[in-house]
Amino acid sequence: MSKAPVHGPKGPGGGPRQMYSGGKLDKETAKRILTYLKPYKVRMVFVIICVFISSIASVASSLFMRTLIDEHIAPLLLEAVPSYSGLLNAICTMACIFVAGILASFFCNRTMAIVSQNILRDVRDEMFAHMQTLPVKYFDQRTHGEVMSHYTNDTDTLRQMISQSLPNFFSSVISMIAVFVSMIHLSIWLTLVTILFTVLAMFMVGKLAGKSSGYFIKQQQSIADVNGYIEEMVNGLKVVKVFCHEEKAQEIFDVKNEDLRENWTKANILANIVMPLMGSVGHILYVVIAVVGGFMGIAGVPNLSVMGEPTVTLGTIASFLILSRNFINPITQMSQQLNSVIMAMAGAARIFKLLDEPGEEDHGTVTLVNARKAEDGSLTECREHTGTWAWKDGDALTEVRGKINLTEVDFGYVDDVMVLHDITVYAEPGQKVALVGATGAGKTTITNLINRFYDIDDGKILYDGIQINRIRKEDLRRSLGVVLQDVNLFTGTVMENIRYGKLDATDEECIAAAKLVNADGFIRMLPKGYDTVLEGDGSGLSQGQRQLISIARAAVADPPVMILDEATSSIDTRTESIVQRGMDNLMHGRTVFVIAHRLSTVQNSDVIMVMENGRIIERGDHNRLIEEKGKYYQLYMGAFELE
Repeated sequence: MSKAPVHGPKGPGGGPRQMYSGGKLDKETAKRILTYLKPYKVRMVFVIICVFISSIASVASSLFMRTLIDEHIAPLLLEAVPSYSGLLNAICTMACIFVAGILASFFCNRTMAIVSQNILRDVRDEMFAHMQTLPVKYFDQRTHGEVMSHYTNDTDTLRQMISQSLPNFFSSVISMIAVFVSMIHLSIWLTLVTILFTVLAMFMVGKLAGKSSGYFIKQQQSIADVNGYIEEMVNGLKVVKVFCHEEKAQEIFDVKNEDLRENWTKANILANIVMPLMGSVGHILYVVIAVVGGFMGIAGVPNLSVMGEPTVTLGTIASFLILSRNFINPITQMSQQLNSVIMAMAGAARIFKLLDEPGEEDHGTVTLVNARKAEDGSLTECREHTGTWAWKDGDALTEVRGKINLTEVDFGYVDDVMVLHDITVYAEPGQKVALVGATGAGKTTITNLINRFYDIDDGKILYDGIQINRIRKEDLRRSLGVVLQDVNLFTGTVMENIRYGKLDATDEECIAAAKLVNADGFIRMLPKGYDTVLEGDGSGLSQGQRQLISIARAAVADPPVMILDEATSSIDTRTESIVQRGMDNLMHGRTVFVIAHRLSTVQNSDVIMVMENGRIIERGDHNRLIEEKGKYYQLYMGAFELE
């Protein structure tokens, strides 16, 4: 069997590593993320209003401090019989402002949590829907861990950005603007001092953020790499233990884990410096404002402000101290969120890389329909299942007989590297055609071409005289029943797994299919019979039982053509005889392609084709090939001696 090779270095999240690097924000990716917010415009407007109220409440409370001190507290100190009614009213007003800010923050966070989860649901739905359209070769070139990382690590970084970073960024910007206006309102001189310290702080933060952003991207890639490796080891745990590979597996994991630790440490060390650095700058600014403001007030330095106050009062200094802290804090928050945004952008870029992968092209126009056959042989399309299928090409109907011809077919998974050379196969309706040969000879590749998982490079494939590229892929595959060596059972009941072959099949049809392939007996012996729930890919069943269920799944679809790809190679000879009888019942009256290493399973084939290095070197029935004493004879005699 030939398989598409993997080309080029792939990042652990899928796609080339160089797709997103350097810690720079991609404007196109940012715009594309924002498009997911469009369905939630009303909620986003509500969030903006809440952020605006929260920011204004914070600034208003700071400005109110000046009024509280200068107009209420200071005068009370000079009165012999002070009246506290004005002070109480001022405190109640401030309390209302604080409550408004708290409620606005609460509703903002709550709404963004809902919006972010809705967006992640939309992204996952879009990814999964698009993934169904991707060709098989996409998954041949990527590990399961790489694909899974899109649904886990990448979407989680997107969640953090949408639910936390975006609101915080917007809130910080609004707060800085409001605070800046308020500071000018109080004192332009003190505002200039604040701006001087802010510029210095932003310069230092920019240096740190620039260094840490690259490590955050590497950290995200390392997480995907570790997760992908763990999934691979869990899937192959039996192989690891059988071959005593635990120590080597641990060594490889230690290397990957150390790489993650190093990137995570470097990224977070630099990021964690930002908070204490900005805190120190804020403390220094706090002291400087107090000293400069106190000096201006004591020395009577004229104050320059929008309010036109001639001097700096105690209330002005108190308000300005709070405002200066509120001006520095948003910068700290923005610098911290920047790394989260960079990680989210890297994750989003990988998600969009998946979504931008071209889907499987299908230009076919011929469809598969149910038909009713009259006594004169004419066909009429119908809705109900009659057991007769027809190809519908425009208004013309052609009965599906199962005649498949491959003529001078050449194919390669990559350009200039052909794995099939001049393949010609004629499968008449009802014939059993066997493909034998060494691993890598190209047997499975032929069945992949019949399914149109890949398209041929040269030659042609006809199905009942119709070129298969004219048949819609969905209809082509509905006409083909496939039983693979590796059985895939899904979490659900036995009945649901059999019905997977035909979603509208009744229980009676599923049971009839199971009886046809000799699976009914053991199914009824299960704890709940056909309602027994299978989990873990049917791990509680034997390999032969799992294979019989997969054969029943193909049987319920009632296809005119069957492809059996090493269907019995992984089970013992006794179980094989049971499975073989089930397959014989299934193959009756159908065109069948059989791929097998055990020549005992293909001896009754109408035509046996021996493949080697992508070419058919011998063809004929069993007796003829034995008489020729060629490659098949050598294979058969070798197998006979081994038995």
